[in-house]
Amino acid sequence: MSQKISGVKGMNDLLPPTSAVWQYVEKKARQMFDSFGYLEIRTPVLEDTALFVRSVGEETDIVGKEMYTFQDKAGRSLSLRPEGTAPAVRAYIEHAVHNLEPLTRWFYLGPMFRYERMKTGRYRQFFQAGAEAYGAKEPAQDVELMDMAMQFFRAIELPGVSLEINSLGDDACRPAYLSALNAYFSGHSAQLCDDCRARLQRNPLRILDCKNPQCQQLAKGAPAMLDLLCPACRAHFDEVKAKLDALEIPYRVNPRIVRGLDYYTRTACGAGQQESGQGSDPLRGDRRPRLASGGDETDQRASPRGLRGGLRHPGWKPEEPDEEGGQERGAVCRRARGRRGLEGQGAAQTDAGRRAAIGGARRAELAAEEFGLIRMLRCSRF
Repeated sequence: MSQKISGVKGMNDLLPPTSAVWQYVEKKARQMFDSFGYLEIRTPVLEDTALFVRSVGEETDIVGKEMYTFQDKAGRSLSLRPEGTAPAVRAYIEHAVHNLEPLTRWFYLGPMFRYERMKTGRYRQFFQAGAEAYGAKEPAQDVELMDMAMQFFRAIELPGVSLEINSLGDDACRPAYLSALNAYFSGHSAQLCDDCRARLQRNPLRILDCKNPQCQQLAKGAPAMLDLLCPACRAHFDEVKAKLDALEIPYRVNPRIVRGLDYYTRTACGAGQQESGQGSDPLRGDRRPRLASGGDETDQRASPRGLRGGLRHPGWKPEEPDEEGGQERGAVCRRARGRRGLEGQGAAQTDAGRRAAIGGARRAELAAEEFGLIRMLRCSRF
């Protein structure tokens, strides 16, 4: 009897009509990136393992437990990419893009791979859309990425998404915070899980990310980075909030948004989804100035501001449109039910013209007014 061959566990086939829904979401993502002047980058799904060890962190669960890593025939250690930021930074440095243009805006969209525990909304092959900006240190760049993400969620009518922000400080103020964090958790070390007792010696920031309920309860009483920001970081964070307010983007300051590696600085953000039942939040964003520079935070090319959103659930589909709108989404739903036709071609052509006009105007504004981002953001709102 021949053996039945099935797909790899946690890696799903996307068949019609589900694939039509994914095409709809990807189209909306590309339209949004284009309207903000971001250009697509495509990197290999395989990279040198050392790239992720450095960028993600050797002690993280991603590198230590979740990466698909193997040796090729030449004995080199290669890994399927678990996220998209590190490959983009590698390409930016390898091709010396900083010598070609002072400000670079890229986006990527494609499959990522992690050997994760199987639970709702988490798969071992998942799809991630991300945007990276290099060369801009201004708070306006942080706000632009957050605005773009929230507009995208509205465009696909993803319900209940709320933006949360925090500041991670920098080399001037973070050492004092780490000392305060170490002192706090050292006084409660007996209540920490085994992993967090080890983290206390190596990197106490990662305790704030622990999923153990008892450690989470302890973390609620831990010192907050916001209370120890230096004047420069405080001014940067205040300007981020002021620009979000000017654009009327709702947000909540969440001092528990942290990153466990020292090259993350200042603004970090995330977006939760109420009653999603999913295994992960749809948005994660942060600044990593030393990731692209090998440790030099003064390097102008070393200002990557990144934002990633994961598309993890193959069963998600948009709601049916109401009578007041949603014609394009309605066309997708009808095609997904098998009603093939040409009824949407005229609307698609109109949309393509509108997108080209918006994209061209956006790029012209970027070239003409580098520091006028707050006005450009207003022009881009749909």
